[in-house]
Formats: sequence, C-alpha cells, structure tokens
Amino acid sequence: MEQEINWLDRISSTAEYIRKRVGEMPRTAIILGTGLGDLVNHISVKMALPYEEIPHFPVSTVEGHKGQLIFGRLGDKYVMAMQGRFHYYEGYSMKESTFPVRVMKELGIKMLFVSNAAGGMNPEFKVGDLMMITDHVNLFPEHPLRGKNYPELGERFPAMNEAYSKRLIAKAREIARDHNIRLMEGVYVGTQGPTFETPAEYRFFYRLGGDAVGMSTIPEVIVARHGGMEVFGMSVITDLGGEDIAPDVSHEEVQQAATKAQPIMTFIMKELINRCAE
Repeated sequence: MEQEINWLDRISSTAEYIRKRVGEMPRTAIILGTGLGDLVNHISVKMALPYEEIPHFPVSTVEGHKGQLIFGRLGDKYVMAMQGRFHYYEGYSMKESTFPVRVMKELGIKMLFVSNAAGGMNPEFKVGDLMMITDHVNLFPEHPLRGKNYPELGERFPAMNEAYSKRLIAKAREIARDHNIRLMEGVYVGTQGPTFETPAEYRFFYRLGGDAVGMSTIPEVIVARHGGMEVFGMSVITDLGGEDIAPDVSHEEVQQAATKAQPIMTFIMKELINRCAE
C-alpha cells in the first residue's frame, strides 16, 4: 500500500542514480506535454535517460509522450527536460505522478517550466493561442500533498498565493510585446480526465473563473511550490468549448493543434529560460 512506501528513500535512490549517470546537475527543469516535446530538438543533448531505466520512475502510457529525461544546453542554459509526463488518469497515484518533481528538488532544481495542451473557454481565445497560466483551480479528486508530510520536502501547509511566478510572467509579457506575439493569460482548471469536457462542464468551469481546462500540470506545480521552486506555466489552446461553442475534439486533433503552435511556444520558452534561469 502507498502508506508503506518510504518516499524519502525512493527519492534519494533515484536522484543518486541520475547523478551517477549524468554528473553535473542543472538548476532549471522543463516538463513538456502533449505535442510539445520538440523543444528537445533545440537542446544540445548531453545525456538522455529513458524512463524505464530510471529506478522508481513511472513510464508514460500516452501516445505522443516519448518518455525520457534529457540533460543538455538550451541556448546558454544547462537544463533538464522531461519528454513525456505522468497523468493521474493513467492510474498512477498523485505521489507517483509527481515523483519526478520530488526528484528534481533532490537534484537541486530551483526553477520549473511546465507546458500543456488545454481546452479554451475564454471567448477571446482561438485554437492555437498560447496562454500563460496566472493561477489555477484544482479540481482533481486527490491532492498530491495528502498523507504524511516530510519536512525535508516542504512545510505541511504551503502557500499557493503565487503558484506561478509573477516575475517570470512579467518577463514573458516583455518577450511577447518585443516580438509582436499574441500571448494570452488566464486561469487553468485541472480535472482528472481522461474524457474531454461536456458542453455543460465547459460552461461550469468558465463561470467558476477558468479560462482553459486540462488534465495535468496542477499536481506538478503544487509539488514544485511545496519544494520551493519558482514556476512558470503555459498552455497551448488546442480546442474550444463554452457558451456558444459545441466542443468536438479528438486526441489527434489536440496533438495537431499543439504541433502547429509549437514554434512560438519554443521561442518564448527559450527566450524566457535564457533571460531568467540560473
């Protein structure tokens, strides 16, 4: 049972394995979501570790998620990149799906950049838009911090008043303005999945204060903030649903929209990391 697992030992042994394989550790990490893994093509790769070779790591089961941990240089910065993430809907517990973020903290990561594909609810949004995440609404049925708290990992009741770094959001606004990029902002709603939302659910989430909805990111952000990391999040709007929009979307269409938006996402992430990362 989950309660019997010594998570500190697991985190420590996994981190030790990665250090021995890779050597020098970066201070910046990136989690790449559906259709957004090509940022790796801009990294001068030093080492790539398949998830199945890393002790205690889950293995992604979702089409479009490769499943490897990349170390290398993105521009002038040394980074770690997760090519493929783990979702609660795949059957993992919250502690399993956020385990890599715990390992990141153990390895000394100070800054985390996350990306995802999301359904847009804000009537100003268009398919292919990029949305900076300024806040979130957590509707997952399980919380990643539930259960025994290890002081080594973070405090019992961490604040979430700035889950997403205001400093990094301001820098991203500058980049978008300087390069005439359409960059939206909004609140990300996180749900369990794996079904896409009904029209009534889209209406409900929008009235709740959400601008986009997806099935990832929030658990990772909570754990990152619990561990003291600075976080920046961005969604690519791959489909729309809302008051006057009847959502009709497939996983393939989500991937296609994400791929089309990928060059702009890649440019912003590269610029932001090179300006702000250690």
